[in-house]
Amino acid sequence: MDIVKISMIGVCGVMLGFILKGTRPEYASFISMAVGLLILGLAVGKVSYLFETLERLRQSLPVDGSYITSLVKIIGITYIGQFSSAICKDAGHQAISAQIDLFCKLSVMVLSMPVLLAILDTISEFLV
Repeated sequence: MDIVKISMIGVCGVMLGFILKGTRPEYASFISMAVGLLILGLAVGKVSYLFETLERLRQSLPVDGSYITSLVKIIGITYIGQFSSAICKDAGHQAISAQIDLFCKLSVMVLSMPVLLAILDTISEFLV
């Protein structure tokens, strides 16, 4: 039932933002940030479950721990980047939002390179 609670918080935040946008547009961005942070705070339980599952996966499979660490970092970059970009778009700063998106994509590419190289090494071992 968490999704219903989160959805209701989001809808109420949007309605409050619409009401304030007409009278006090400077507060609409603050409402958006507050609702986003509230939802992010409620998602902490889901994130802890994700970390527990990844730890069990790391223990049960012979996978290098640095790959799991890279995966967690990539997930964090995408969530934080998407959240920040959406706040900038909501505030009317599309250019800054696009720069945040670009930086996040480049960061994900950089973090994924060691994993890609390991996959290519594994493939080349099978071919030789």
